[in-house]
Order: sequence, then C-alpha cells, then structure tokens
Amino acid sequence: MDYTPRGVCSQQIHFDIVDHRVTNVSFRGGCNGNLQGISRLIEGMDVDEAISRIEGITCGFKTTSCPDQLAQALKEAAGK
Repeated sequence: MDYTPRGVCSQQIHFDIVDHRVTNVSFRGGCNGNLQGISRLIEGMDVDEAISRIEGITCGFKTTSCPDQLAQALKEAAGK
C-alpha cells in the first residue's frame, strides 16, 4: 500500500500487510536514518502491535509524526 502522509516531512509511506504482519516498510523523504530504523523495528510485527507502539508520537511542535502517520496508514489498511 502507498499512503500519502499529512503534516510531516516524508512525502510517501509504502508498506505491505501479509498475514496481519507489517512488511516492506519504506518512506520517501523525511529523516532518513530515523525512518529506516522505524521501518526495520516494525518489520514482521503484528499490525495491531505496531499501531499501539507508534500511534500518537509527535514531532517537535507538530501534532503528528512520521511514525504516527504510519500508524494511521496501518489503521486505514487494516480497516480500523
């Protein structure tokens, strides 16, 4: 799935969900090192677990963040 995040530096988030697990996470734009780290940390994680860990994270003065936007994308993809 490709998701266009809102209110953050990254321009696109790509991921797949296979057997209710998050795979192939990648970001275009944003803080490259941090986003690679997040992508690797949630690789293979249960969708619900990933959402619960990263939803609500903020970035500086923003009310959202790239991880929070990933959680929103996962929720949308999982029909939550």
